[in-house]
Amino acid sequence: MIDETLLGPVAASRAVGAQASAPAGDTAASALLREVFGHPAFRGAQAEIVRQVAEGGDALVLMPTGGGKSLCYQLPALLRRRAGSGPAIVVSPLIALMQDQVAALRQLGVRAAFLNSSLDARAARDTERAFLDGALDLLYVAPERLASDGFLALLDRMCAEPAGIALFAIDEAHCVSQWGHDFRPEYLQLSLLHERYPQVPRIALTATADPQTRQEIVERLALQDARVFVSSFDRPNIRYVIVDKTEPRQQLLRFIRDEHPGDAGIVYCLSRRKVDETAQWLEAHGIQALPYHAGMDAATRSAHQARFQRDEGIVVVATIAFGMGIDKPDVRFVAHLDLPKSVEGYYQETGRAGRDGQPADAWMTYGLADVVQQRRLIDLSEADESFKRVASAKLDALLGLAETAGCRRVRLLSYFGEASGPCGNCDNCLVPPETWDATEAARKALSAIYRTGQRFGAVHLVDVLRGKAGERIERWGHDRLSVFGIGGDLDDFAWRGVFRQLIALGLVQVDHDAHGALRLTEASRPVLRGEQTVWMRRSVKRPAGGRKTSGRGRRGADDADGGAPVAPADAGLLGRLKAWRLAQSREQAVPAYVILHDSTLAAIAAARPGSIAALGEIPGIGATKLERYGDSLLRLLAED
Repeated sequence: MIDETLLGPVAASRAVGAQASAPAGDTAASALLREVFGHPAFRGAQAEIVRQVAEGGDALVLMPTGGGKSLCYQLPALLRRRAGSGPAIVVSPLIALMQDQVAALRQLGVRAAFLNSSLDARAARDTERAFLDGALDLLYVAPERLASDGFLALLDRMCAEPAGIALFAIDEAHCVSQWGHDFRPEYLQLSLLHERYPQVPRIALTATADPQTRQEIVERLALQDARVFVSSFDRPNIRYVIVDKTEPRQQLLRFIRDEHPGDAGIVYCLSRRKVDETAQWLEAHGIQALPYHAGMDAATRSAHQARFQRDEGIVVVATIAFGMGIDKPDVRFVAHLDLPKSVEGYYQETGRAGRDGQPADAWMTYGLADVVQQRRLIDLSEADESFKRVASAKLDALLGLAETAGCRRVRLLSYFGEASGPCGNCDNCLVPPETWDATEAARKALSAIYRTGQRFGAVHLVDVLRGKAGERIERWGHDRLSVFGIGGDLDDFAWRGVFRQLIALGLVQVDHDAHGALRLTEASRPVLRGEQTVWMRRSVKRPAGGRKTSGRGRRGADDADGGAPVAPADAGLLGRLKAWRLAQSREQAVPAYVILHDSTLAAIAAARPGSIAALGEIPGIGATKLERYGDSLLRLLAED
């Protein structure tokens, strides 16, 4: 059943067919923003988006993670609901995402529910009945359920009523793109919303879409007449750091210990085995780490996810299956031990850090084996040639980001069509890398590939260039080649960097039919003939983290929203507020941040309100939360 005790006074005052004039104006939207969500003002284009959808228009919204996308459909849904419309339908791809958002909305007094495979038959029937009876404001559904005959029959019944449906919100809309990093075939069926219910406004939202993906979203969802809102893709609170891979686990451990002791974070690995091994290794070295991947049983995955959401200081080691449905705002770092497949994937995954606007790190180790592995995955996939070409182009763009000697943020934003200047906060801005004329080294490396018959990988080729005699070298007679020993001026680490960048530059390709042998491409000919200069970034063994207190500085444990430090006199109170919040979250079985965000607790600690009215002025405390938690918070404050 829908838990009516969670609805609160805001929801209780709301009724189907309420005789209110259409509150699409800015005044009504701002009032509801404060009343329900506790926010004093809109951010960026939110107000314009809300007006567009509340007045019945379609919209495509591209907004970075943490930019307030959810509000862009939740608030119009409530505005239209108060004006007499029926409930809103939110299409969401993951169970975790639905559960998180529904829990947060119920805390705000909004009548929200979800329909997905986590519900038994009775709970699903109760939710459907609440939907038909007008007892819900928002209903979250998976795309495959929405397209089912049974659910379409429910929509038909609702749309036949005068109130109808308030709106359709299609979250994570990039999932409709076959070229995207997160393609979901079931999203292709969502074009039926426009075909079947053309009178209902639609809003599609995503944090990750290059121009090609945007166009595909428009075409596949029939959003040609929609207004397109593109916010900046910049996440200025995230520091991007990419280090040359030497000892990845040791590098990761130093990074966590030096930069993020006790912080929540996510570590991404490509394989399930590596996830398990890395989590065990971190645990053995004193880090609270939990594995998460599709090969685990559902109960264990759910338990690990719940601990990550509920407790502080947990590090989850995961495949990319983890994180898309997580709204946890205080993830302080995202680390990659393996190279993602595309810039979109990298941006989506790193965007799970710092959703609260506090300083956070996107840290990655990157080496030659990563390039070889990703090329291999593309070449050996069963996809057609056109898909492989697109996948290769996307990987090339990511390699360009990894190899750039310039500002990483400039390179990242330019991929999404956004111009910017150097950020002063990424690793390349803080410690500018050295570039060098690598033409001679490139010619030596290309010659070694050619002279050895284009049949060997980088490890063997480096040994040849460095003149390392051995059984395998001698067996092939490579100690008698003219290229043997001509690379003694560079060490093994530097030569691996040269081969990695030759692949990234398209001068060399990996032949996976020959067990990863390196082969020359047509593009290498001008270099071998001395007609083309090759510049590379010099590979160096940097410290793991890349930052201490430079730039914006390391996040303090008690920083407030926007990076303002909590005064020492308030730190103890903030700790007690967090303990109170943890007790509330455990009692209600919801994540702690669903109760109140860190920024709200920090504002309470700083302001020390002495009355309900004063507490109600704190950002993040709406009417329902004020009624639910106000007395308890004031008692805690009075004890201080």
